[in-house]
Amino acid sequence: MSEPARKARRARVGGFALFTLFLTAAFVALGVWQLQRRTAKHELIAALTERLAAAPVALPPPALWTALNPARDEFRRVSFTATYAALPDAMVYSSGSAVRKDASGPGTWAFLPARLPTGETVVIDAGFVENTMQDRGVEDRAVKKLVTGQPVALTGYLRFPEAPGWLTPAENRDKRLWFVRDHLGIASALGWGTVAPFYVDLEHPAPANGIPRPGPLDVNLKDDHLQYAMTWFTLAGAVLIAFAVWARGRRQS
Repeated sequence: MSEPARKARRARVGGFALFTLFLTAAFVALGVWQLQRRTAKHELIAALTERLAAAPVALPPPALWTALNPARDEFRRVSFTATYAALPDAMVYSSGSAVRKDASGPGTWAFLPARLPTGETVVIDAGFVENTMQDRGVEDRAVKKLVTGQPVALTGYLRFPEAPGWLTPAENRDKRLWFVRDHLGIASALGWGTVAPFYVDLEHPAPANGIPRPGPLDVNLKDDHLQYAMTWFTLAGAVLIAFAVWARGRRQS
């Protein structure tokens, strides 16, 4: 083999080696990232399990609301008294809940504003409605009996607004139907005025007929990160083996 041919061959091998190292490093980094996510997920599950099992505490006073944040306060159980306001409610469509075993199918969550004795407004997710077709009439009948003008003792969980994803459908203002739990956006659209930066996922009480259906939350987060990590590490090994086989064949040819 001529010297120019040998140089060209070495250049091809060197280039392929660099590409192999790049792919291997990328796959290993993705595997490590999945292990880090697994650790973070386990910490989150432990924290949420502790919060969901704790006894309810008094709703934080309005002066402390701006200091609340999802990392520290999401899913904390609270108890308070409020009066459902005679304002238009909203329904939020869901294909199923990751934290409510009794709401595994499609339906809507009933979101209503409620006034505290001190005058502030807190948005309440009053529970699940079996409402596959997002029928406004079904929601109206479910919610009507809640708005009595009388204060009610409520227990639930602090939740924070969700951001819509790229594929989240736009809301339907005519049906007062949303597809993401953005209670701040809902409040603005429906004229509920200034509301708390969180909403309350109602645990109880439930109406006599159970509609809307509130209930306790349960941690049921997917934890496939170890499986994903092993997949990335396997791909990294496969790339190295493929390169070794290819390089050996080049030397023998």
